Amino acid sequence: MAERCAPDGNPEEIDADQNAGEKASGDKVNALQKRLQPSEELAAVDRLGPAAPGEMVSKIWEYIARTPAEPEDRREIVADDKLRRVFGKDKVTMSR
Repeated sequence: MAERCAPDGNPEEIDADQNAGEKASGDKVNALQKRLQPSEELAAVDRLGPAAPGEMVSKIWEYIARTPAEPEDRREIVADDKLRRVFGKDKVTMSR
């Protein structure tokens, strides 16, 4: 059995059965883990296929890292043909 602190600060025991119930309900895929089909424009960027949103963002950043940046302002992404279809413009500024 595991321990956790009760609201009053005293440790209390948790039955393994209680933890099992949490795992059973954990079978649901949350929105950040759900695999999504990207739009046609987004899928064209580095041949993206169905992926979780976080995976898509990582792959897009990997692609952007391989594209040229504005020499005068490294925060600006110069869009190639594929990124231009996604962003709708020639340059996009990264924010911090």
